[in-house]
Amino acid sequence: MTGPDVASALLERELRHEYVRNGWLPLRREGDVVVVGAAQPLGRSQRARVEKLIGSPITVEPMLQSRIVGAVMAQFGADFAFEASEGLAQRDQELSAKTVLSRTQQVCLAVVLILLVAAGILWPLQTLITVIGAASVVFLASTVFKFSIALFGSRFDLAERIAADDLRALEDDELPIYTVLVPVFREARIVGRLVENLGRLDYPAERLEVLILVEEEDDETRDAIALSNPPDNFVVVTIPKGTPQTKPRACNVGLQVARGEFLVIYDAEDAPEPDQLKKTVVAFHRSAPETVVMQAALNYFNARENVLTRMFALEYSYWFDYMLPGLDVRDLPIPLGGTSNHFRTAALRELGGWDPYNVTEDADLGIRASALGYRVGVVDSTTMEEATSRIGIFIGQRSRWIKGYMQTALVHARRPVRLLRNIGWRRFGAFALLIGGTPITFLGVIPFTVILIASFLVPLAELSAVFPPLVLWLCLLNFVAGNALMVYLNMMGPYKRGAFRLVAWALLNPIYWLLHSIASYKALWQLITKPHYWQKTEHGLSEWVPEADAEGMARTGSAP
Repeated sequence: MTGPDVASALLERELRHEYVRNGWLPLRREGDVVVVGAAQPLGRSQRARVEKLIGSPITVEPMLQSRIVGAVMAQFGADFAFEASEGLAQRDQELSAKTVLSRTQQVCLAVVLILLVAAGILWPLQTLITVIGAASVVFLASTVFKFSIALFGSRFDLAERIAADDLRALEDDELPIYTVLVPVFREARIVGRLVENLGRLDYPAERLEVLILVEEEDDETRDAIALSNPPDNFVVVTIPKGTPQTKPRACNVGLQVARGEFLVIYDAEDAPEPDQLKKTVVAFHRSAPETVVMQAALNYFNARENVLTRMFALEYSYWFDYMLPGLDVRDLPIPLGGTSNHFRTAALRELGGWDPYNVTEDADLGIRASALGYRVGVVDSTTMEEATSRIGIFIGQRSRWIKGYMQTALVHARRPVRLLRNIGWRRFGAFALLIGGTPITFLGVIPFTVILIASFLVPLAELSAVFPPLVLWLCLLNFVAGNALMVYLNMMGPYKRGAFRLVAWALLNPIYWLLHSIASYKALWQLITKPHYWQKTEHGLSEWVPEADAEGMARTGSAP
């Protein structure tokens, strides 16, 4: 049942998207007239359209959007859940990570493994040398690619600079409806902060829709949201039980419900700058139609909490300030960040939403967008997040990210000719080095580190008995050069944001990469054993007080 004041017999399955996206619902029949609940007053044309859809004259009474969404989800939750889980796979099975390896990939992998094992038995030393040499080439190629793109991006500042006068010129009643998606799961400890952070957004409440996506069994988080007393434009959407239980599946339900012309995703701990939505509206209006995503920068309020959070901040600084502009200027595929992505909602639906079976759904979506000729812009705004401050949680988080890169590489390698035809050789090479090369690079860090340590501890004569000196020194050179390039990149990161106290910490990047390498082996194991498992990152664990760096944030737009 949908509730005591909604006659479920009047609800039509084919109109479920219409109800929630346009904010109306047939409540009951009174003689020849249907009483309709509406979140906003219906204009003459809207009223005529609703009467045509219902097939009866109507009278209208006010109804909260949250009640409309709740009633529709109660009646058609299974339909929303199925579309969220299987919509992309039904449109094109080859683009879904639901199947880890296609039949062709299974055959190719089996052949490669058989040949590798046979070669290892017949020519063990030569096979080992060949594998290490190939991994070394991929390692250096991927690292040099990232370095060159970031260095190229350092010449540009592509963020659309929006002046305060431009924002003041906006008329509230002319702004488009904006939907904010916030997927949460077991986040009871921080939802109060979430409501507070999103409550600071400078956008008219009647044109702002905040959809908090809560899993059906997560009563604790739902109760905590109710206790935080959110405003009427905050709508709790209960995500029906189902598999896979992932963030992109929840976001797909939110996408079906969303009313906004534009849509953004925030994580539970995010604190976007108050004017971010207005800046994005201006940026979209100034951009070409093919620009369907605007990415805001991410940084951390607890960057100075410990060594790990400092390394996080360095990494994000170089990525958002140099790497993304470089990819954009060179018109290369951009793997999106997991949060603060602002979309044209219609284009996002055309793309099929997110792949619920891909645990790094943002990277996959960026590649799909590129294949259709869409572009990603950068908006002049920052969202502050909580950096993971504990090594165990960090490795779990990074294992999910790296597993998602592996999934994305496998998915888009199923039809390499089609991908090549769609995006061209240059973008295809960038995809291979960035999406495919990143996991291979991290997998190689531990073996190369072992070889490096052995070169200092084992006499050269004994080591040369196993590895030819040329191969040994080539591997060592690649590994040392690759690490040196990444240290330099991470040192570059803080300069644009004025966070100079972080620069020296970039020297620890080789250790940071060792943690990534551990995570990559966990990712590979999970890709085999439980490919769609979503390793949740716990939030709200930081002991750092965000206000401690408030002055620095305001001055530089980042954590100092």
